[in-house]
Amino acid sequence: MAEALAPKMRSEEEMRRLIRDLILELAPDSNGLAAENPSLVDDLGYHSLAMLELAFTLEDEFALEPIDQESVRLIVTARDVEEYVIQHVIATRSGDSR
Repeated sequence: MAEALAPKMRSEEEMRRLIRDLILELAPDSNGLAAENPSLVDDLGYHSLAMLELAFTLEDEFALEPIDQESVRLIVTARDVEEYVIQHVIATRSGDSR
């Protein structure tokens, strides 16, 4: 049972690919896909409800703690999402509970 709660061990590249896929899958407007590092709001049409859905999906997929308000304000692009998730997954693996 504890195994089901533990995050899956994935390489950083696999995590980035999955995060990007989830961002694009949940994006209200997929026309922003052409951008290398699309803005969640301006390029992909994310609004507050879509952002919450993305946050919950990422929290479930990567066994993350809920994202705090301060961090949310700093997450503007797809790359910001990737960096946030990877930083927290690595911290969890190393036992650092930032």
